[in-house]
Amino acid sequence: MSYNNYDSGYNTSYGAGGGGGGGGFVPDGSQNSPGGGRKDYSQDSLRPVTIKQILDAQPVGNGFNIDGSPITQLTFVGQIRNISSQATNITYKLDDGTGSIEVKKWVDSDAIEQDSTKTKLTEGSYCRAWGKLNSFNDRKHVGAQIIRPVEDLNEVSYHLLEATVVHLHFTRGPPSGAAATTGGNVPQQQQQQQAAGAGFVAADLAGYSSAAKRVFQHMRQAEQTNEGLHQQDIAAKLGMDPAEVARAGDDLLSGGLIYTTVDDLTWAVLEGE
Repeated sequence: MSYNNYDSGYNTSYGAGGGGGGGGFVPDGSQNSPGGGRKDYSQDSLRPVTIKQILDAQPVGNGFNIDGSPITQLTFVGQIRNISSQATNITYKLDDGTGSIEVKKWVDSDAIEQDSTKTKLTEGSYCRAWGKLNSFNDRKHVGAQIIRPVEDLNEVSYHLLEATVVHLHFTRGPPSGAAATTGGNVPQQQQQQQAAGAGFVAADLAGYSSAAKRVFQHMRQAEQTNEGLHQQDIAAKLGMDPAEVARAGDDLLSGGLIYTTVDDLTWAVLEGE
């Protein structure tokens, strides 16, 4: 799959809906250039991201870069913390556990709003947004073309995993299998990971506290559901103070070794099988 034109895999998989030819993601803006010619969307991309990646995006020219690569359209999942309705737009404040950002959905007075969708976009519920990153007075926000409620919470975990896969593609290169297929050399770090039979080796934990190491090793080895392990269960199993486990979890979350699932206190390990 080409990550430079990542939208090719997302036109139907998320069921975005929208106008036009039916079922696809609709790029922002007019399709005609100021000079009268048709605008070229061949360089447009649709990338799954976390809110932290959005907040950390670097301005480049008239756009932004994430992981050193330009982005045009993006999609992410978050929990609605606040809704502010105005005459011209509805502003949703979304939080995905990595950060929070405002998402503005402009009101089309000529469009017929689907009541079933609108009523499900309530505070505390999860939704997926598609849109474009903007900045005003050095404050980032997302201008959304589409916002829809998340019907299955598995989509939240799936999205975080998918955003991580794309992030690793841009920062560490394609998977080792792809490198072998193309005759490329697998980096030494990936060779170490393969030898260890896991996505993270002991060297990756060198900078972490002993508590973080204990928590991470326990999470890798303990029996668990797809939702992962709750902070209180980890503390009980390891005989550690819950506050110490919470600090260890914060360190592992910041390092990208684990991720939150059903809530901020339930974690799962982010590693290859």
